[in-house]
Amino acid sequence: MRMIRHLCLLFSLLAVVTSCHAQVQLPQGVQKLDLTVDSVSRSGFVYAPASAKETPTPVVFVWHGHGGSAMQIGRSIAMYKLWPEAISVYLQGLNTPGQLTDPEGKKSGWQHGAGAEGDRDLKLFDAVMAHLKESYKVDTQRIFSTGHSNGGGFTYLLWQTRPDILCALAPSAASIRLKDTPFKPKPCMHLAGTQDPLVKFEWQQLAITKIKEINQCSTEGTPWAKDCTLFPSKVGAPFIAFIHPGDHKFPDEAPPLIVKFFKEQAAAVK
Repeated sequence: MRMIRHLCLLFSLLAVVTSCHAQVQLPQGVQKLDLTVDSVSRSGFVYAPASAKETPTPVVFVWHGHGGSAMQIGRSIAMYKLWPEAISVYLQGLNTPGQLTDPEGKKSGWQHGAGAEGDRDLKLFDAVMAHLKESYKVDTQRIFSTGHSNGGGFTYLLWQTRPDILCALAPSAASIRLKDTPFKPKPCMHLAGTQDPLVKFEWQQLAITKIKEINQCSTEGTPWAKDCTLFPSKVGAPFIAFIHPGDHKFPDEAPPLIVKFFKEQAAAVK
């Protein structure tokens, strides 16, 4: 009887180990990334197609929200499946005080503005870009960024601080900081839930109005996809307002639409 109990326990432990191993298994083509930036270890995951070694290849950065992880956002926004011809990058944030939650900074996130947290995450972005250029043939005219919540806010910060690097961006459930460096026109898709209790919809509406002004967009838009309105730009920086009826959750239907938008902007680059 004791032997049976021991065998049952052993099989249970093996099942747990097998399950954990399956969870950390990476999709084909995805590799772990480890870098040291300002003496701090940083990590993430990078997918690159085999052709990226010899063919100019677009890059998409995907930033998780506050309290999230690189693995989690990789499952939510699987660029490596939706746009396998592009390099996709998922980085892991460090513990960061939140502006709306987690004031003690016990959860992972990204710096909220230029100069915050010693610009550690902007330096991470620069370090990863340098690493990608050393490892692959990067198409420097086709660099994209998307992210949810705090990750969307960091995408806006990249627009402000690295405007000559990004081709286009697609922040979700985020607002913009208007006190920092002025924005340059840039193709943008903004995703907002009308029932968002955290980053309130009225705040995001202010961001949408400001972006349309920055990008010199038409006041009247046209349907682009479900829940999406396209506002053409006089300066080649179109804006899409993706207004969905949900809350703060990232909408399941969003990733293919983000890829569609990025591909359109990639095709427009001369």
